[in-house]
Amino acid sequence: MFGNPQEVFVYNKSKETFLSFRVRVADSFLGRMIGLLGKRSLKTDGGVWIVPANSIHTVGMLFSFDLVMIDKDFRVVNVKEMVRPFRIVLPKLRAESVIELPTHTIFRSRTEPGDQLIIERYEAKRFPLRPVTPPQCRNAAIAATSTEMPWTDFDSRNAAVESAAMMLRHRVRLRGRHTPMS
Repeated sequence: MFGNPQEVFVYNKSKETFLSFRVRVADSFLGRMIGLLGKRSLKTDGGVWIVPANSIHTVGMLFSFDLVMIDKDFRVVNVKEMVRPFRIVLPKLRAESVIELPTHTIFRSRTEPGDQLIIERYEAKRFPLRPVTPPQCRNAAIAATSTEMPWTDFDSRNAAVESAAMMLRHRVRLRGRHTPMS
């Protein structure tokens, strides 16, 4: 009933930018009901993903935020910037869920209706490493087994390195865009 507190990251595949790195999933009745109520602000890399929802209200809210409405395929249906307290956002029929993000997130990420989002959970993935064979036995071990490297699962490790590099490139790209002029 209460669900587990989960965090996901939201990536705009169409614009190749991150919207947020720590979005809390509100998929239980209580989580959807509370949302951001009672919070004084939203962290710059935070947010709340309310599933399912196609409209929201900000009665009782203490701050403004950006709102992204998405369909079941994570395609952006509607965006609202600077949703102020004590407002009601009317339902969008195609929207299946909404993401509440810090102000100016939509502007920084250039998100617009029609963009494709990727929403994934953070998971600590362990890639199995096979034991390293001693140098004198390595040639015999490679010849005895397949053409695969005996000491690592190369494809899995390569995918993890590429994924981490992509996240860092986009984080640096976002930081570089908003540096103060000297």
